[in-house]
Amino acid sequence: MIRLIKKKAKSIVCSVLAAVTLFTMNPAVFATETATQTDTVSGVDVSGSDSSDAADKSNTDSNADSTTTAGSEANDKVTISKNDKPYLSLGADLTPDQRATVLGFMGIELTDLDNYDVVYVNNDEEHKYLDSYISKSEIGTRSLSSVLITEDKKGAGLSVSTHNINYCTVGMYKNALATAGIADAKIIVAGPFPISGTAALVGTLKAYEEMTGKKLDDKVTDAAMDELVTTGELNKSIDGDSQDIEAMIADLKKQLADGRLKDESQIKDAIKEAAKDYDLKLSDDDIAKLTSLLMKLKDANIDWDSVINQAQDWASKLGDKINDPGFWEKIGNFFMDLWDKIKSLFS
Repeated sequence: MIRLIKKKAKSIVCSVLAAVTLFTMNPAVFATETATQTDTVSGVDVSGSDSSDAADKSNTDSNADSTTTAGSEANDKVTISKNDKPYLSLGADLTPDQRATVLGFMGIELTDLDNYDVVYVNNDEEHKYLDSYISKSEIGTRSLSSVLITEDKKGAGLSVSTHNINYCTVGMYKNALATAGIADAKIIVAGPFPISGTAALVGTLKAYEEMTGKKLDDKVTDAAMDELVTTGELNKSIDGDSQDIEAMIADLKKQLADGRLKDESQIKDAIKEAAKDYDLKLSDDDIAKLTSLLMKLKDANIDWDSVINQAQDWASKLGDKINDPGFWEKIGNFFMDLWDKIKSLFS
């Protein structure tokens, strides 16, 4: 599936380059048509993502009632109302103004806060979970990340939206939460200003335990933290699409769940093969990090059903993208318009 998508993408790029070459044969025409071409291309949603502006507007519109509708850069649109009986995890160090900002993103009026079940995450808790993977300076001294979470119907999977989170992606949260054993939930993560959002996972797990009364396995939550941080490091070190990296990790976890990876040697081979499938160039250090993570996951008491569901969700999204007639129709229309313009030069 990945190779097919990339093959089509390469074909599109080649066509664009050919078209640009034709236009450059006539500089005067090229200068006047560039803006039109750019506007048309930008109208094709290659990423399948909602814009952050749309997400913010969605939240603003929802503030009029008790329902939260939020979009994210990874296309989830999460709706949570008071009737869903959500749990709210707030950073303990938020100032009153910062708390109001975060609640605004979630569609919650400050005066309505007493109607929500609220837990608070402090900085000591963040260090407890993250000190093994992130430097103390990166974690900082204040707990600011906040999360609104509610259970969803069985089989719904994970839906995540983010606001003011500039490091952790929606895919990173989903993969880590699936590892922790959270299968069906709607979640909104927000910061008072742009922050990494790494510690938000701590708040999500704490709120989930309070909401469900289920104690998550310590080794499993530790593995989830490791996965979140490792994925973030790979996103920084690898020259590739973050969604490809996250999908690759979900794929490798599914292979663990299926019992196909029995030892370290098989895990390393699977990582190298997956990197080829997802067209990602991994360094020896990247492979070592992934191997260490997958070995930890293999030995943890993980609910593999939630992991498999998350991997299937990634596959479904990739399939939807390549099979979406509207996506390819937009691209086809672009090239038809472009060809008409080229023909008009010689008429």
